[in-house]
Amino acid sequence: MSAVAAERAGTMAEQFYPSDQYGYATLLTDAERSVLGRLRTVLQEQVHPLLADYWEQGEFPYQIAQPLYDLDLMAPAELTEGGAKPSGLYEGFRNFELARTDASVATFYNAQSGLFRTAVNLGGSAEQAAELDPKIRSFEFKGVFALTEPEHGSDIAGGLETSARRDGDEWIIDGAKRWIGGAVTADVLAIFARDQADGQVKCFLVPTDAPGVELSKILRKTSLRMMQNADITLTGVRVPDSARLQNVNSFADVASLLRNMRSDVAWIATGLQAGAYEAALRYVKERKQFGKPLAGFQLIQEKLATMLGNVTASLGMAVRLTQQQEEGIYKDENSALAKMFCSARMRETVALAREVVGGNGITLDTDVARFHADAEAVYSYEGTHEINALIVGRAITGTGAFR
Repeated sequence: MSAVAAERAGTMAEQFYPSDQYGYATLLTDAERSVLGRLRTVLQEQVHPLLADYWEQGEFPYQIAQPLYDLDLMAPAELTEGGAKPSGLYEGFRNFELARTDASVATFYNAQSGLFRTAVNLGGSAEQAAELDPKIRSFEFKGVFALTEPEHGSDIAGGLETSARRDGDEWIIDGAKRWIGGAVTADVLAIFARDQADGQVKCFLVPTDAPGVELSKILRKTSLRMMQNADITLTGVRVPDSARLQNVNSFADVASLLRNMRSDVAWIATGLQAGAYEAALRYVKERKQFGKPLAGFQLIQEKLATMLGNVTASLGMAVRLTQQQEEGIYKDENSALAKMFCSARMRETVALAREVVGGNGITLDTDVARFHADAEAVYSYEGTHEINALIVGRAITGTGAFR
């Protein structure tokens, strides 16, 4: 690339994302940037104005759902001509763009586009995936990924208590799930349960209106307040064998799904910190103290530089991880490292953003407080910092530290 072309590419990236210092967005095609630009317009015009009020109420603004669905972000026409599939890089930046606006909105969308879609496409048979994926892409068929339980999160591999037993052509499921985002508006729950016959984990698509299914909203949250997480109880719930995802027959299969999903969370963590950095930067350019903008003070600039470094490093890691996965390289330790690192940098970035905005950083008016609080949930979901560190540690030492 010539010096002129490189400068032009850098300028284009800077215009597209103020926090993309190294120009990673230039790896996207013009068509991909066009789709993401349409998403940004909807986020700015129809989503952002509602966020502060709904966050404070602890409710989700469901009126934004249809405008997001109408964008057809999972299979936009210009990225799927001739049977093509959207690139992993586009899908990563889609999560980045969503989270850059709001973590709950990103989590809401990714519950369908990432968690549930991955469960069906990788966990289901070829026939199940072919039948359901078009309906998942259009949101005609909405579902959620239900693995975590009230007493088991980090130790779910060995501790999963929800059970399933075969009864003729049906399965009977008993148990409980917790923290299941989007469950109250889903058509089905992808329930992971331990088969009583062989002790192995299976997955079942359970209708939310099936007899024996009860859902209740989790209240009193201080993070991701807009995202509607649910407690779920299943008592003698019957589903046909056709509702079982045929390729999930052990926890190793579940781990394979999680390996694919953790890269989504790395992108969300990166987008969230980009949103916090950009909000803080806007504020300090406008806010004056001691007769000049806060942006002109040395200590403020040092914090901004640290935030930008965190975003840049996280974006670089998320991009390279996605490129590897596009090449067919999927490693537990790579996705775990990205989730662990990007989430840790996110936590520092949102704290610095709150610092530079001062007292106004605890109000919802600057956006910073929302990013600051929501980062705590992203830091923990899809594997805590410690669990992801142990996955990496096992890979680099050859010794597992799990009990």
